[in-house]
Amino acid sequence: MSNATTTAPATTASTAGTTAETGARTPEAAGVITDARQRIDDLDGRIIGLVQERMAVSAVIQRERLTSGGRRVNLSREMEILAHYRDQLGKPGTALAMTLLELSRGQI
Repeated sequence: MSNATTTAPATTASTAGTTAETGARTPEAAGVITDARQRIDDLDGRIIGLVQERMAVSAVIQRERLTSGGRRVNLSREMEILAHYRDQLGKPGTALAMTLLELSRGQI
């Protein structure tokens, strides 16, 4: 009898911890959410890597532009980028593009 009492609370506590962490109401939903969150974490890692790569490519462009006597920032190109992100993602896309441009400009 004491074994059943000891085992049941441990299982319930484990399930409660998993569902509490995910906000799910069933262990099955908690499993799906946990797996999806892992995929998001992996995607975020790839996105961060791509942003860092974009920053490096932008630095090359800026260096060449400055070396040739040009300006660091090309405003017409930035407007194209803003329009592209807005067209693809709507208004939040504009904010995302602004952030990317800010990260990629370096020190002005």
